[in-house]
Amino acid sequence: MQGFYFRHLPDIVKLITDADERRESDPAEAPKHYIDMDHYGDNPFGEMPKAWDKASAKYSADTLRKYGTVPWTVLEVKEQLTEAFKQRDTTAIIRLSADLGHYVSDAFVPLHTTENYDGQLTNQAGLHSLWESKLPERHIAEYRLDSDPGSYLKDPQGAIWKVVQESYGFLGATFDIEEKITRNFTPETKYVFSHKFGKTRRSYSDAFADAYHKEVGGQVAYRLKGAPTMVASMWFTAWKDAGSPDLNTLLTKKITKEEKAELAAQLKTWNKNELVPEQKLIALQKEKAVERPDEIKSAEEVAPAPVEAATPATPVPAAAPTAPEKVKVKTKGGTAPKQKIKAKKVDDGWN
Repeated sequence: MQGFYFRHLPDIVKLITDADERRESDPAEAPKHYIDMDHYGDNPFGEMPKAWDKASAKYSADTLRKYGTVPWTVLEVKEQLTEAFKQRDTTAIIRLSADLGHYVSDAFVPLHTTENYDGQLTNQAGLHSLWESKLPERHIAEYRLDSDPGSYLKDPQGAIWKVVQESYGFLGATFDIEEKITRNFTPETKYVFSHKFGKTRRSYSDAFADAYHKEVGGQVAYRLKGAPTMVASMWFTAWKDAGSPDLNTLLTKKITKEEKAELAAQLKTWNKNELVPEQKLIALQKEKAVERPDEIKSAEEVAPAPVEAATPATPVPAAAPTAPEKVKVKTKGGTAPKQKIKAKKVDDGWN
């Protein structure tokens, strides 16, 4: 199982944000990322049934979907991943593993458990992106990333609800510390403003973010460290519930000695908490620029070099085009002639 996931880890990292992108086109997607527990009274975890059928019977399915369904979404995707393992569907396994990782991680964010998800109800708008994005992006090198190993979950439902309840418990400090730090800043030093597409956007300044991090950074690091363990546990549980299929049989090419050595080296780096300084954290690695065959260039770039008339050029066979990386490209219609190039499909042995 470890070799399979190591082989496909770059694919999973690329797909991990798909769930957020679907929110733009699918109205039913957004509620899957959160649950507003404070909508259900002063004792929401005592009042809320953990099973979907009982909760929907008590509050109605429409109400649950309106105020978020992240714990049930996690369980649903976990069952889908179990089925994908049973069917030996590599594509589905990779896609669902990414989705499951996304939803589980969302459950670890305190601001995903409240109606005041962005501080918009307490004049703290922008708090969501500050806690979830800006703080870890600026300070991730300071965090311990050596998360505990995953393990089989006898009660996945209880496990994810425990995560949600712990996140909810951090809300008080999340808001109170922001208010405390604000006393040392003026509006001019607390915020920065940007203008884009005719709109002015306000966000927290770097100085405020760093001051806030000194107070709340331990909380962020703690939740960040716990999320990978739960993600791994959900993957492992889905695999075990599917009968522990041999995932090596799904690989078109066996794990090589080089891959095993690289995995061992990365695990050593992970144990030493040196993923960031050694630039092994995939999410922080920049993708190599790839020249696109349909890229529109200037006339000077595409104009052929002049050839002397008296000396005929010796014909040189054209090099075979390489298979372009599959990327999303927006091109404007232009006057440059289009050339159809049939790229040779290359099998690199990766699913």
